[in-house]
Amino acid sequence: MSHNPEATAAESEPESPYAWARLAAEVSLGTIGGVGMWSVPVALPALQADFGVDRADAALPYTLTMIGFAFGGVLMGRLADRFGILLPIVIGAISLGSGYIVSGFAADLWQFALAHGLLVGVGTSATFGPLMADISHWFTRRRGIAVAICAAGSYLAGTFWPPVLQYFISTAGWRTAHIGMGLFCIATMLPIAFMMLRRRAPAHFFSAATVSFSGRGSLGMSPNALQALLCVAGVACCVAMAMPQVHIVAYCGDLGYGPARGAEMLSLMLAFGIVSRVTSGYIADRIGGVGTLLLGSALQGSALVLYLMFDGMLSLYIISALFGLFQGGIVPSYAIIVREYFPPREAGTRLGLVLMATLFGMALGGWMSGAIFDLTGSYQAAFMNGIGWNVLNLAIALWLLTRPGRRLQPA
Repeated sequence: MSHNPEATAAESEPESPYAWARLAAEVSLGTIGGVGMWSVPVALPALQADFGVDRADAALPYTLTMIGFAFGGVLMGRLADRFGILLPIVIGAISLGSGYIVSGFAADLWQFALAHGLLVGVGTSATFGPLMADISHWFTRRRGIAVAICAAGSYLAGTFWPPVLQYFISTAGWRTAHIGMGLFCIATMLPIAFMMLRRRAPAHFFSAATVSFSGRGSLGMSPNALQALLCVAGVACCVAMAMPQVHIVAYCGDLGYGPARGAEMLSLMLAFGIVSRVTSGYIADRIGGVGTLLLGSALQGSALVLYLMFDGMLSLYIISALFGLFQGGIVPSYAIIVREYFPPREAGTRLGLVLMATLFGMALGGWMSGAIFDLTGSYQAAFMNGIGWNVLNLAIALWLLTRPGRRLQPA
């Protein structure tokens, strides 16, 4: 078969059929690899009982997972910027699978936590930020929706995996469930990764990217100042976000509804988060990343207030659905902001730094909520703490939106 350079060039164009196929493959990778973000909240009651520790200590593996995810995201972003997405995905699949297998044989909580921090967290980081940065180079007019769909992979993971893991933990034990998860990740992610062999044609990439970047507005501050401010915003929004996402299973157990109901609420929350992420993509294509961040932050704060007011089982199902629907677009909005206000060559690294901050927020929020519970014997103060952090995020988004030179409409 003869090589057709015109066909190859067409496949490297933005919004090409290959770009959409690549997006589908990346959503699959995000759905499988995203299990690393959601397995510890489901296993938390079993870990607390098996290792004989308090609630804050049992949340430690989640904290270390998020820290590993945070630093891993920057490393994987740099690798993707330099070598393309294939290398970080292969490293991530092997790291993620190995981490679950090792954690299944852990003799104590610290071994389990270190396996999650050093292997699971780093491995799963390859299936989030680097994928969003990669797919942003393959779309121009529909970049917002493409990035949002790609980001939805982590929430597809959060919808699918909690009830599955809860079933296997309750029937086969958490150790068997983790070992099986590790084997599954390696067996499925590596074949999909090799669909990422093709890299974008440099001439098309840099010409389109240069036009895209040069048309953006200025926020009237240095790139590093904007980077730092986005990182603070990322910490704040995700400390607030972590309260329901990390502790809803344990919260339902304390209320007498049982951990299975909590796992269902987490799954429902993340299912509606998928709707939120896709919808936020359409919104971002129209009002830009900063406006989308402001909207998502305001809605997330309102849902946290509802958690503070109602704790009936039906109410918690409804509020969990609303929480997912309201906050799912927050993190993808950072990816759009990065592409609007930073050079495209820096996309993977810049986004990795912002996502590192959001994951520090998740890690801090997961631990802090458990610590507040241990101090007060209730999650009410923990919800109030989350609302306070959310107000900080809302203030930053509002300030950015009113900066001189700010363009509401993407170029």
